[in-house]
Amino acid sequence: MDPLSSLLSGIRAEGSVVSHAVLKAPWTIRFTDGAPLTMVTVLRGGGTLLLPDGTERVIAAGDTAVVRGPAPFHLADEPASVHRPHVAYEINCFTEVPCSAEELGGIHWGSDPGGATALIVGAYRAAGRRQERLLRALPPVLVVTEDADVCAWLESSAADAARLTPGSQALMDRLLDWALVCTLRMWFDQAGADAPNWYRGLADPVLAPALHAFHDRPADPWTVASLAAQAGVSRALFARRFTELMGRPPLAYLTECRMDDAEALLADTDLSIAQIAKTVGYADAFGFSAAFKRHKGLSPSTFRAAAA
Repeated sequence: MDPLSSLLSGIRAEGSVVSHAVLKAPWTIRFTDGAPLTMVTVLRGGGTLLLPDGTERVIAAGDTAVVRGPAPFHLADEPASVHRPHVAYEINCFTEVPCSAEELGGIHWGSDPGGATALIVGAYRAAGRRQERLLRALPPVLVVTEDADVCAWLESSAADAARLTPGSQALMDRLLDWALVCTLRMWFDQAGADAPNWYRGLADPVLAPALHAFHDRPADPWTVASLAAQAGVSRALFARRFTELMGRPPLAYLTECRMDDAEALLADTDLSIAQIAKTVGYADAFGFSAAFKRHKGLSPSTFRAAAA
C-alpha cells in the first residue's frame, strides 16, 4: 500500500454532520466537534472561513476546503456577520448521541431560497495514531477547486441522503470518504514544493519503485543496496537522489516510517512487543526496543502505557 493510501485508510466520516445545507445570509456556522479534519464543499454561493489564528479564507462555488482540527472555527457568509445580528448554527455531532438533520439548529434541507449558499460538510474521525502523520503534512486549511460536474453529482447524492431513506446515512458517509480522498490527492498533486517529501518521492521515477516496495513490505531487511536494486540504479546514485529529494538518507527515512508504524501498533493494537518488532522489520524485540527508545525517547512498553 502506498503511503498516502495507508494514512487515509483510518480516517472515516461517521454520521456525517451535514449533507446538504442551504443557508440564507446573514449566517455563521461554528464548528466545535474537535474533528481532526473537516471538509466543506460549496455547491452554490460562498463564504469565509475564520480560523483560530485569525486567518480568513474565502471559498466560492466549486471550492472544497479541508480544515485541520481540533480547534473550533467559523464559516460565515462574510466576516462581519460574526459581529452583527445573524442566524447562527453550531455543529457538534461527535457525541454519544449523534445528531440528525432535524437537530441542526434550523438549517434547511432540500430548499433553495434565492441567493442562498448551499454546502456539503463532513467531519472526520481518525481511527488511530497512524493518521497523525497525515495531519502533520497538511496546512491549517487547504482549498481545491472541483469540476462543476463533480459538484453537481455531489449535490444530487447529498440531496438523496438528506431524505433519510434507508441506507442514506451510510451512503453519505462513504460519499464523504470518497470526496476527502479525491480532495487530498488533488491538493498533494497541486502542492508542488509544499507537498511532503514522501509524497514528492512517489512521483520521482527513480525513487518511486523503491518507496512502493518498502511500503508494501516494510518487514523485509531493506538496505540501501536492495532499495537501489528496486529502482534499477547504482547504490551511490540512489542514495544521493534520495537524500536530495526526501531531505534525509534512505535508512533514516525507513527508520522514521517504521517507528511511526510501531507507535500506531503499540497504541492501537494488543500485539506483543516481539510481534510488533517483526512487523516493522526488526529481527527481535531487543533490537526494536533499543531503536524505538533511541528514536522516541521512551521504551515501547512505557510508550504503550502512556498511550493507554
